[in-house]
Amino acid sequence: MDILWFGVFAVLVLGYFALEGFDIGLGMLLPFLGRTQEGRDRIVAAMAPFVLANEVWLVAVAGVLFGAYPRAEGEVLFGLYPLVVALLVSWILRDAGLWFRRRADGRAWRAGWDWIICLASYGLAFGWGAALVALASGMSITPLGLAGGAAVAAALAFHGWTFVSWRLPGRVTGARRGGTALLVSACVAAAPAAALLAGSAPWIMDRTAPADTLSVLSIMILPLAPVMLGGQVWVWRTFGPGRAPERTLSFF
Repeated sequence: MDILWFGVFAVLVLGYFALEGFDIGLGMLLPFLGRTQEGRDRIVAAMAPFVLANEVWLVAVAGVLFGAYPRAEGEVLFGLYPLVVALLVSWILRDAGLWFRRRADGRAWRAGWDWIICLASYGLAFGWGAALVALASGMSITPLGLAGGAAVAAALAFHGWTFVSWRLPGRVTGARRGGTALLVSACVAAAPAAALLAGSAPWIMDRTAPADTLSVLSIMILPLAPVMLGGQVWVWRTFGPGRAPERTLSFF
């Protein structure tokens, strides 16, 4: 049971970075790839339908951490409190930018929210990089976290560039990328988290909840996994390349 839940936790963490990673990466690249307001509108419309489905993975990570690894959750929240707050603020601002940028007319309004999306995406990327470094070094927030943040930001930016080249081939980056390239960039985005999970597996499993708790969680949570996966399949089939490319342009 311990191994099963560590596997579930690892899949959710890697799934978050592999999927939400391109949203964060595109947010960072928004002012650079979208040189015009129309270009930025197309980029946001390309990524926005995937955001909520991708964020479900992070919510699931938090749920599993709370239920299956309560001791680890307490140590992480206490030891990395400033980074956790920074990540939450960045997350809220990024999502607010996506939802509010089209809620009023005016280029200044939309451009302002576009910059908020960009800066908050950098906050997410550097925050996650610093958090991964801190977790690897025993809950120590050090200047080395900036290097980790830069590495994660570069990986996510690459993933975002590949995604938009797949979602809108030839229209934003001038490049066309297929599914294989997107899978490779997803692996690059998830690689830092994978390295951390591999190195910290004994520490995490040593803080696993009692067997009875895991059994109850298995009954309550695991049956919902097909629903989450089914939602992901629906989103990707509905909003893939060439499918409903303009459907969300007027909303986001």
